[in-house]
Amino acid sequence: MTVPVIRVAPSAANRAVSLLRTIQFTHPPNCPCHTNPGHHHHNQRQQISLANNVRRHLATPTDPSQQKEYAFEMAASSIRFGPGATKEVGMDFKNLGAKRVCIVTDTNVAQLDAMKQATEGLAREGVEFTVFDKVRTEPKDSSIKEAIAFAKPYNPDAFLAVGGGSVIDTAKLMNLYTVFHDADFLDFVNAPLGKGLPVTKPLKPLVAVPTTAGTGSETTGTAIFDLVSKKAKTGVAHRALKPTLGICDPLNTRTMPSAVHASSGLDVLCHSLESYTAIPYYERKPRPTNPINRPAYQGANPISDIFSLNALRSTVKYLPRAVRDPEDFEAQEQMLLAATLAGVGFGNAGVHLCHGMSYPISGQNPGYKHAGYNVDHPIIPHGVSVAVTAPAVFRFTAASNPDRHLEAAEAFGVDISNVKRESAGEVLGEAIAKFLVSLGDQPRGLKELGFSSADIDGLVEGTIPQKRVLMLAPSLSEELNAEKEELRTLFENSLEY
Repeated sequence: MTVPVIRVAPSAANRAVSLLRTIQFTHPPNCPCHTNPGHHHHNQRQQISLANNVRRHLATPTDPSQQKEYAFEMAASSIRFGPGATKEVGMDFKNLGAKRVCIVTDTNVAQLDAMKQATEGLAREGVEFTVFDKVRTEPKDSSIKEAIAFAKPYNPDAFLAVGGGSVIDTAKLMNLYTVFHDADFLDFVNAPLGKGLPVTKPLKPLVAVPTTAGTGSETTGTAIFDLVSKKAKTGVAHRALKPTLGICDPLNTRTMPSAVHASSGLDVLCHSLESYTAIPYYERKPRPTNPINRPAYQGANPISDIFSLNALRSTVKYLPRAVRDPEDFEAQEQMLLAATLAGVGFGNAGVHLCHGMSYPISGQNPGYKHAGYNVDHPIIPHGVSVAVTAPAVFRFTAASNPDRHLEAAEAFGVDISNVKRESAGEVLGEAIAKFLVSLGDQPRGLKELGFSSADIDGLVEGTIPQKRVLMLAPSLSEELNAEKEELRTLFENSLEY
């Protein structure tokens, strides 16, 4: 039987959109929050967006490279949250049928109670395991390759990551390259630095037990490392990398030093802000020709928005408390929850300029070593490297969507009732700068990290390859020379605040 093909003429498409708008604006839903006048502007924007989506779908360019996205996809790890949940991990692996587990951690976490709980749990259930404890804080490609070389001959049934984002990201890549045993290291690395190939078969189970409250790596399919030869950070981003389960146990974050609370919390702050202000998913192009090619970072979308905005509000409220008082367990627990919420948000919406610019900042470190980190090498913690450009970045991006930037400023406690939309960037940038200063012991610009104006060209060149996140940056030019000039100005404006 031949199925007829129905084509909608442009005039019919216009009538459909017009009818949809008429129905929406004359018959609003009878929901208390939508009948609240304070929510009217939000509801109206949603209605306009829906109508525009219909128009976009009915009027598609014929050139595939110019076709914009029309769908978003939600993916996140299963999450178990609660004090003491770490002790269940042995049962989890037994339930998964795993007989050989590779535990991934670092030398500091290896001495903590989180590791004791994990190993005792596996032993209790009779699950064989081996431990790789040489993860490097802020991993380099060499440390990742060392970890992969450890995992391949052991060939575990599953992986267990106990530690911060560096540990969890390393475990993800050990899992990937153990399954794709013969793959070249750059096969899955994000283009243009790598080939950016899709992950075409399931990986082994990975359980992540975070001991910091920042990266949200327990929820995402992203793994980041420093590609030394290019003097820039990059990584692998694919839904297949996301952990099978994230066990978020607030007891495990109580051992974090104040400096680590601060820097990891700043990562949560920027995850939230960037994912909430990224370009909308329906503006990203090109539309994938196959769903397997739809990127993990898709642009702001209605589901990620909920997670991101809630994470931002919690971070503003609880991070200063967690930094100042090591006995404030409520604040620590709420920051772990905020990190997980932000992970779900940015893990699907993506991040943009703060993260794109942070990778060369970390990779081209002139020799700065952040206080409070027990490492034997210079280090600009990831949260510090993303936050240092945030005041300049959000002054720049605000013109793309003043309303969202004002909502973000409101989360910092700013009264926006009389703020003009054209002032959104200045207001949000000032709010972020004040928040960073209030935390104490944070470098107030790139100069305090050891950078000068002479380093800016190198920082720009290290940012340009970060296409995966730059493509989500609002207000950034698509033309290369203009893009470089805008980045140069942003770095200049980030030298001090």
